[in-house]
Amino acid sequence: MLNSKERAALRARANGLDTTLMVGKGGVSDAVLEEAETLLEARELVKGRVLESALLTAREVSDAICEATGADGVATAGSTFVIWRRSKKLEAERQRKAAAAKKLQKKVNPVKVGRQRRRAAAKAEREKRDQYFHDEAVKAAIARRQQMQRRDESDT
Repeated sequence: MLNSKERAALRARANGLDTTLMVGKGGVSDAVLEEAETLLEARELVKGRVLESALLTAREVSDAICEATGADGVATAGSTFVIWRRSKKLEAERQRKAAAAKKLQKKVNPVKVGRQRRRAAAKAEREKRDQYFHDEAVKAAIARRQQMQRRDESDT
């Protein structure tokens, strides 16, 4: 069963569809049901028309086809109707595409990885150099202080 938002979205998708299922004066025959079944499996969303020579209304035809095929009626307007049923074939294809897209997202860009490694190595080198110069500056400051203390001791 479809809720109102799903039904509205399917109705919007159906606006651009061509009419693919025709029901004539023979009504909802086995041939029409087979064709509806084939179309539903191939497309999921089927737009149909009831010809003027038919003795049934679009709503009656839509309900009969939906009952026989397990589809949901999306809309009826005038002599046209729209039915929908989830296709196992298309659902499997969607899942396959989603898995492929997910797999693609996991791929790593080797250029980016190399750049990140080079940047990390350069950062480590800078930190090492900065630490060395810091240590040297501390040693030089200690040496100056000791030298000043010696001068002060020798002056006194």
